[in-house]
Amino acid sequence: MKFAFVVLFSAVLAFAYGQANLPAAQPCDEALCKLPHCRCSSTNIPGALSASNVPQFVLLTFDDGVNIGNMVLYRQLLKNRFNSNNCPAAATFFVTHEYTDYTMINELYNDGHEIALHSISHRNSMEYWRDASVSTMMSEIGDQRSQIAHFANIPVNTIHGVRLPFLQMSGNSSFQMKAGAGLTYDSSWPTIAFQDPGLWPYTLDYRSVQDCIIPPCPTASIPGPWVLPMVAWTDLSGFPCSMVDNCYDHPHGSDDAAWYNFILKNFERHYLGNRSPFGIYVHEWFVRVNPGLWKALQRFAGVINNMNDVYMVNAKEVIDWVQNPVPNNVYRQRPCKNLLRTQCLPNICGPLPAPEGEKNYYMQVCSRCPSRYPWVGNPLGL
Repeated sequence: MKFAFVVLFSAVLAFAYGQANLPAAQPCDEALCKLPHCRCSSTNIPGALSASNVPQFVLLTFDDGVNIGNMVLYRQLLKNRFNSNNCPAAATFFVTHEYTDYTMINELYNDGHEIALHSISHRNSMEYWRDASVSTMMSEIGDQRSQIAHFANIPVNTIHGVRLPFLQMSGNSSFQMKAGAGLTYDSSWPTIAFQDPGLWPYTLDYRSVQDCIIPPCPTASIPGPWVLPMVAWTDLSGFPCSMVDNCYDHPHGSDDAAWYNFILKNFERHYLGNRSPFGIYVHEWFVRVNPGLWKALQRFAGVINNMNDVYMVNAKEVIDWVQNPVPNNVYRQRPCKNLLRTQCLPNICGPLPAPEGEKNYYMQVCSRCPSRYPWVGNPLGL
């Protein structure tokens, strides 16, 4: 009954936002747009800090399902890794529903990593995501928040962020959904024009200056959600790439020295510049098929974990700092975040009938088994 109310409330929100006559975003007024709730799109460092006093954040993110096929790499790369302030290093996982083992989502959460949203269906259609309405986005993304919280037994209020499949924007729709669902940030919007210096996170209260790489991009004033720009890397031929696996000219698969230098060169553009967050946005399969990249990531993580002004943190932590920017010496003295750990009693479910076709699924959860395979429109499989 409680979930039915949540779904109905989500539908009402979607309808309300979809019918609203949204005002067009106006050029940003810095006198009115003030932290912690508003920030103009800009390469300016939050808090007007000098670059040498800014903590350099490194964002390692992985997309898609989490299961035994990729969990081995995640454990080897991230287990027992700490930043120089003795706080655990953290990554962000933008999770899809299909083929995800929710007991492993629980493990990642309890290890201090951020669990974020990447849609329930991850339909293989750019047009589907490009043309998605607010209601569709609420069914794919908004409902996924309660789905993950339920099956992985993690607090729903720890799920803050979104990355859209294929980085395909849908104009205002996805940001309207995020505002209606109370989500904190989006990390789907690449930038090529603002690589050096890099673009810092900002809100959509006012018009964005960010280049629109995969249209349509938002044009309305939508207070609330933050944009975490995906500042592009530069490949070996000088071409931009928003994710590591999109870099056309990259080092040979097994050349770990070349991969390390490749990562370092892109990192230094941030570290020696305005210290905008440096993103390592990648799919696990790409790391697995490039053993040189795997070794280079381990080496790079080891180096930055010993630097007193560089921190591997999750995306929500970056937004938190931007909302309340403090110099590195103050940031280093902050206590590590206390995590509310949760239990998981594994439950293997299946065969569960698929919502489309004759396929059956099995899934592992930290809750009671659903009656049907959970899907869009029925995220808990009731």
